[in-house]
Amino acid sequence: MAEEKGADVKVIDPAELSQAMANIAERSQRIVADFVARQAAEPGPQNFDPLNIGNAFMEMTAKMMSDPAKLVEANLTLWNDYLSLWQNTARRLMGEHSEPVAKPEPADRRFKDEMWEENEVFDFIKQSYLLSARYMHGVVNGVEGLDEHTAQKVDFYTRQFVDAMAPSNFVLTNPEVLRTTIESGGENLVKGLNNLLSDLERGKGKLSIKMTDYDAFKVGENIAVTPGKVVYQNDLMQLLQFNPTTETVVDRPLLIVPPWINKYYILDLRPKNSFIKWAVDQGHTVFVISWVNPDEHLAAKDFGDYMHEGPLAAIKAIEQATGHKEVNAVGYCLGGTLTVCTLAYMAAKGLPGIASATLFTTMTDFSEPGELGIFIDEEQLVSLEAKMSEHGYLDGRDMAMTFNMLRANDLIWSFVVNNYLLGKDPFPFDLLYWNSDSTRMPAAMHSFYLRKMYQQNLLTQPGGIQLDGVDIDLGKIKTPIYMLSAREDHIAPWKSTYALTQNSGGPVKFVLAASGHIAGVVNPPAANKYCYWTNNKKVKNPDTWLNGATQVEGSWWPDWHAWASKGTKPVPARTPGDGKLAIVEDGPGAYVKERAV
Repeated sequence: MAEEKGADVKVIDPAELSQAMANIAERSQRIVADFVARQAAEPGPQNFDPLNIGNAFMEMTAKMMSDPAKLVEANLTLWNDYLSLWQNTARRLMGEHSEPVAKPEPADRRFKDEMWEENEVFDFIKQSYLLSARYMHGVVNGVEGLDEHTAQKVDFYTRQFVDAMAPSNFVLTNPEVLRTTIESGGENLVKGLNNLLSDLERGKGKLSIKMTDYDAFKVGENIAVTPGKVVYQNDLMQLLQFNPTTETVVDRPLLIVPPWINKYYILDLRPKNSFIKWAVDQGHTVFVISWVNPDEHLAAKDFGDYMHEGPLAAIKAIEQATGHKEVNAVGYCLGGTLTVCTLAYMAAKGLPGIASATLFTTMTDFSEPGELGIFIDEEQLVSLEAKMSEHGYLDGRDMAMTFNMLRANDLIWSFVVNNYLLGKDPFPFDLLYWNSDSTRMPAAMHSFYLRKMYQQNLLTQPGGIQLDGVDIDLGKIKTPIYMLSAREDHIAPWKSTYALTQNSGGPVKFVLAASGHIAGVVNPPAANKYCYWTNNKKVKNPDTWLNGATQVEGSWWPDWHAWASKGTKPVPARTPGDGKLAIVEDGPGAYVKERAV
């Protein structure tokens, strides 16, 4: 596409450029036409503010203008900061040293290029942005009289705007992009336009940012490859049993209940970081629920259906497969919330079946849900329910965008720069492939979950929610629980998850892992990364618990294995198909392979 000119600079061939731009124009016209046609076909009036952002900022502005002196003070501070920046930049231009007025956080990768530091102009642009960002956050956070939810929403969307306006996101103010544009003769921008159009085409008019090389991975071939068989299935799930790798196994089978917001293979990405493979190698007979990717035919499936057709059905199937009446259950995130509800349901009904439960990053008290709570208010729920009623489910891409916004610089803007400005293809990364493999949410289940738990926080109240006519009371749970939370978790804040230690009626061993919602859980011992904290004292306050906790280096997996193996005995290894359950198909099964897009 380009001819060499000198050692480092390329010039695009005019004929090739003309052809490329004609192709871009044709694709753009087609995408816009298709998008307009789809919008026109949407039933009913369109809600142009489904997140109810406008009302939040109008209320913030009214409160802010009622105290103009504070705004004047903030403006004066910003003006003085800019005066200092101008003076320091002038000294740098004259060859003198000057300390920066504003510095990015050490972990801020947006300004990693050395030119942000070495070049006076780009250093000025960087510091100007940081000063303005600090000013905006200070102004909105300093407004008094807002209710907590509105204040959080204003702060969150202010941060989204500030992140979007970063100079690293624009061609003329990003030194790496300018350097690449000069060296390639603008070829990066042409390639970036093609990448943008491809993302719009894949999203059918909506931007669907490509985060990894989707062709580099295939479920069942190079991810989700721990050998096993599907031994049971119903409308909502397939049950996988994995082949043993030891001559003897723990007599009590292990049932993993993953979230159905994502697919189970986060615990089986590759052999070297697969929790499932590691558990099999430790002598556990491992079963995992692989949830269906629901469509409109499953719109009426509710939370109770997920309990009956999920863990309860799996426990019965495992008894047929192994002859053992009880399992050690492991629930992850939403799967953990379901596991807790199942424990309370079984306790109320006097049903056996779960000897111990392990919970990964699991919320049961939603009074402080972190930034996810920003998306839960009556206006947004009404809009969401109206949207789900059109198809019978929530599109997985909508859920994925919500989670990506929680870490916008890492999961949105870094790819905008890489894919569209630098014109590069994203790096093959199994975790991001899994993150992009979104799943749908049945309308009835999702509405129940958001309203009863996130909005009303009824799970903490005895009898606050009912499943299949049974009052759910966490205090009736007597089953021992191993509770694993993550210190930097932005989805299930650890201090909120800690509440179950006080609400459950049985013994709870709380363990806190370093890192976040994924890395804190998927941390194999061989990697020798991170650490975790333990404290066997039962205290009410999470900070008090952490202050008295012991830090242990490395993975928490061996600690969990020792806990889960208590009271068990070795038995001959079990192979899928040996029991009363016939093999349905080879793992990982059909359900996990169905993509939503």
